Amino acid sequence: MAGEVTGAEGEKVRTLEQLLATREIVISCGSGGVGKTTTAASAAAMAATHLGGRVLVLTVDPARRLATALGLEQFGNVETRVPDSAFAEAGVTPRGELWAAMLDTKQSWDDLVRRHAPDEATRRAILSNSIYRNISARFVQSHDYIAMERLYEIHSSGTYDLIVVDTPPTRNAIDFLDAPERMADFFSSKLLRWLTAPSKSRVMSAASKPFYTVADRILGSQFLEDIAEFFGLFQAMAPGFVDRAEAVSKVLADRRTTFIVVSTLEAAPLHEAEFFIDTLEERRLHLGALVLNKVLPAYLRRTSTTGVAKRLVADPSAAAAALGDLSDIGAAADVARVLATVGESFLNYQVVAKREAEQRASLSRSPDVVAAVPYFESDIADLAGLLALGEQIWH
Repeated sequence: MAGEVTGAEGEKVRTLEQLLATREIVISCGSGGVGKTTTAASAAAMAATHLGGRVLVLTVDPARRLATALGLEQFGNVETRVPDSAFAEAGVTPRGELWAAMLDTKQSWDDLVRRHAPDEATRRAILSNSIYRNISARFVQSHDYIAMERLYEIHSSGTYDLIVVDTPPTRNAIDFLDAPERMADFFSSKLLRWLTAPSKSRVMSAASKPFYTVADRILGSQFLEDIAEFFGLFQAMAPGFVDRAEAVSKVLADRRTTFIVVSTLEAAPLHEAEFFIDTLEERRLHLGALVLNKVLPAYLRRTSTTGVAKRLVADPSAAAAALGDLSDIGAAADVARVLATVGESFLNYQVVAKREAEQRASLSRSPDVVAAVPYFESDIADLAGLLALGEQIWH
């Protein structure tokens, strides 16, 4: 899936609109603080507005700012529809529906157990097991795995035409991608077979006896038995876990799935973005778009503006005189100094803008679409703001 994407008529995809029109799952990735959640929400809002159908934005990153931006008081594991009134307040009439959900790790695990436990007795035993309650609520790897499980479940239901996933920060997102394979490996591991073996077998094993003796002294035999009971119960679900993990991996590599990497052009997040782009290429997962936030405006790079800034720096008094009587603002010398500073600052920003353009050019070799988002004067806090951002990356 590393090759370029084509639309319905065979033309190369050149815009985010074309990309989303050809996909069913879009996974937004990036380091923290680069606007990843906002970008995912704006892409979903634009798709619901212009492409139609049922669109879901699913946030795996446990942050509630998405609810605020979408005009929802709260939302969780169950998908919640963004009301048409929210779009009306933003001045648009959507062609489709926008839905939102935020992963609730514990609830998702409970739902998974209820669906796939072989019988009612096993179901009750797992849900009441103290080890299960701790793992499902706190264990980081369980969060990563259940996120993929939830995505697979929603996609398989066929309820939505497009699912946009907002992931945790980049290197955690790699865990997110690896989670199905790690879960499958665990259920096939020697450690699980040892944990689920009868306690006498573990104690009598010459290889395991030293470990068991130390573990029993530190943790207590009851704790070890609770662990053994938990994994014994889960062993009945192991084949299903392995099968679904393989199915999830296939979905990620499917032509219907694409990734959007979000970054700024600052050194640290850009390094993270490059790392993730390389990872996607290594795994032959499709990189559909690169979205660069807080990019300086193009006019800074124009030759004509360079001449204006240089004249302000070279002869600020002449520039001040050309503006006419500014005595109500301040003394002529002070106005000249301000103009000189403005000109110098402009030239400095121009250097940065040219450097950004070079960075963007070097990054544009991999994705089908590269979109730049300028600085916004205020924080994006509502659906109108999300759509305004979306306009910057859509066409």
